[in-house]
Amino acid sequence: MADRIVSIGFIGNGKGTNRYHMPFSLALPEQFRIKTVYARHVDHSQWPAVPGVAYTTDLGAMLADPEIDVVEISTPHSTHYALTKQALEAGKHVVCDKAFVGTVAEAEELYALAESQGVTVQCYQNRRFDSDYLTARKVMESGRLGKVFEIVTHYDYWREAYLEYARNGRFDRLTGITYGHSCHCVDQLIAWLGLPDRWHAETRQLYGEGRPETYFDFDLYYDELGIKATAASNYHAAIQRPSFEVYGERGTFIKVEKDQQERDLKHFYLPAGHDDFGLDTPEQWGTLRYWDEDGRMHEERVETVRSTYSGFYEALYETLVNGVPQLVRPEETIAQLRILEDATADLR
Repeated sequence: MADRIVSIGFIGNGKGTNRYHMPFSLALPEQFRIKTVYARHVDHSQWPAVPGVAYTTDLGAMLADPEIDVVEISTPHSTHYALTKQALEAGKHVVCDKAFVGTVAEAEELYALAESQGVTVQCYQNRRFDSDYLTARKVMESGRLGKVFEIVTHYDYWREAYLEYARNGRFDRLTGITYGHSCHCVDQLIAWLGLPDRWHAETRQLYGEGRPETYFDFDLYYDELGIKATAASNYHAAIQRPSFEVYGERGTFIKVEKDQQERDLKHFYLPAGHDDFGLDTPEQWGTLRYWDEDGRMHEERVETVRSTYSGFYEALYETLVNGVPQLVRPEETIAQLRILEDATADLR
């Protein structure tokens, strides 16, 4: 595969594929091309056909295509395990949307299958390239906060459509916000700090037992580092909490505004051709306040790190073409799934 363009086949033709995957592989035309998209029903009424891409309802034919190097799966969570297994058995590299699969046992089976087939499989964790997250990491690494002892990330919403579903729907582990949303926040902390030594996971069904959850709060403890890292979300948040808070012995960093890539994607303002895609304004920068070694207090606005979800594809290319270890390592995804399973074990 060396020194050539990597060919992608997508399973799924909905929002995930067209909003969160395709724009970022299409932004790298010298590295990737999208050859085929499979869907049970090919319908371009919501998502226009991409020029030069073949659309098919024959999954077997796509998986048998020797020109396709990697299959990306962006379908409902309940289908991830079976589709990933089918693609691996066809000898394809696989990228599967978050939160990968439903259980640790399923994940371990798929990683073993990939190894036996001589291919790779990983979870699509594009939020490792959120600008607010990367900015918080950069501030901590600068050392100006001194020894960091607490990191808090919130991803709050007021989503009336989801709240209506929570009032009237039934709990389903794979379709709730724990597997659909907290997987982003938890993965960010694991990628940043490593595998936690222990954790406390709380989810709440605020509309009663049997209803979908609308709140989570996970505390990850890193004993050797002396850090408690919290990932929390409240879907009842009429006023949203800061995106990131980092507390150290010499200061604090607060970033209120979230990464802006999703904002632009929802308005079909895509990365290709737009140099200001996902860009923060100065008003959205975070605030750093710290005391230096002479006891003088400093306060400054921290320019947000420029980032793009194409970073995932750049890393994927290096893995497939140059043999670099994959960005999202199996042990990281398994650790995340252990936490998610724990968080939902008592929900009914």
